[in-house]
Parts: sequence; structure tokens; C-alpha cells
Amino acid sequence: MTEGGSARAPTALLVLADSLAFHGPERAEPADDPRLWPNIAATALGARTELVAGAGWTARHAWHALTHDPRAWAAVPHARALVLGVGGMDALPSPLPTALRELIPVLRPPSLRRVVRDGYLRAQPELARAFARLPGGGPVALPPWLTVAHLERCRAAVTALRPGLTVVAALPAPHRAAIYGGVHPGRAAAERATRRWAAETGVRVLDVPTLVGDHVLGGHGNPDGMHWGWSAHAAVGAAVAELIDTGRA
Repeated sequence: MTEGGSARAPTALLVLADSLAFHGPERAEPADDPRLWPNIAATALGARTELVAGAGWTARHAWHALTHDPRAWAAVPHARALVLGVGGMDALPSPLPTALRELIPVLRPPSLRRVVRDGYLRAQPELARAFARLPGGGPVALPPWLTVAHLERCRAAVTALRPGLTVVAALPAPHRAAIYGGVHPGRAAAERATRRWAAETGVRVLDVPTLVGDHVLGGHGNPDGMHWGWSAHAAVGAAVAELIDTGRA
């Protein structure tokens, strides 16, 4: 409370995200780089950014961070809005079950880890293309129902502490990444599930494909075919701020 007895205005934009929130056209950048979309959005709102993010994060990682990272707990009382910038990695092809793939970095000895990792990375593009020809497009990192379940856990946990807080969720971004064989059969189903959940819960939808599709698919972003150039960050940041400020897409 202030001296006059009124509550302080919220000062933070709490963002749970994958590497699209901190990776630019050449490399991963420091979280306070003003060109990144969370910082563009926060600046437009007169707020600061509380970014809790990691490379390769799915909605399940975001839920784990929200329940285990004290930075996130500290930001909730000060949040102007919650942005769920995860779900895109969930929809990517995953020829190897996610639980097994995530064990590769902890294999020992290091020589075995390198052999397994390099072999998987060589095989993944062709396996992704092969699975994409199957009915349903083959396995993804997380099925849409599980993505939505973890997004809902994040939303429910934060809004239980901050009723009425604005929540924004990002639709899965497009990619043209060679590492995934240039295929993305799971994206449409993930988008449908996210839109359905958002409509049921009052979550505002950030239409990432519309904002960055031409940029990414036209080869104007990072050479990896996944991450964005600065113009895409600017468009997404502005759109996030507008959703939070006005509720309009």
C-alpha cells in the first residue's frame, strides 16, 4: 500500500516463454536487450519485464518453472499481465519420445553422450519427414491436450493469487528449420486446441503466425529457420502490448 492507502500499480510483465523470447537473428541475447519482444511490450506498457524462459521449453517446462522458480513467485504480486509464450516447441516433430530425448544431455560418459546426440541430430530431419507422412503427422514433443493442460495450470495458479489478471497466450509459431525436416504437421492441431482453451477461459490470443509467418517462411529471420529477426520481435512486442492494453487482437 502507498502512504495514501491505495495499492501500488502493477509494474511487471510476467513472461513464461521459450527461446523465441530471447533469441534474435544471430544468437541468443541477454534478457534485458531492448529489441526482444517481451521488453518492447513492457516498455510500451510502462512496465518492467520478468522473463522466465529457456531454450526448448514446452508448456510443461513453463509450469515447472512457475512452481519451482522463486523469481516467478516474486513477480506474481507485481504483474500487470501474464504472457504464456510457450506451446510452439510442443508442436514440433519429436521422432524420439520427449522423455527419452531429454535424457540425452545427462548420458555418461561424455563420449557416449556425443555419439547419441550427434546420431539423433543427423537422423531427426529424415525421421520427421517420414513421420509427417503418417496419418496425424506423427509424434510431437507434447500432444495438444497436454499442452493445454499445462497452460491452464499456469493460468489457474497465477489468477488464483491475482483474480482478474490479464492472461495472453501465444499460438504456435511457424518454422522452416532444417533440423525438423522443414515439416510442421502438428502446428494446426496445437493452434486449434489453444484457441479452444483460450475461448473457454477468457485468455487473450496472440496470433503469432499472422505476425511472423511471412518473415519466417520467407527466410528473413535467423538462419536456423526458427528464431526471428528484429522486425518480427517489434511486431510481436507491439501486439502483446495492444492485447494487454485494449484486449484487441
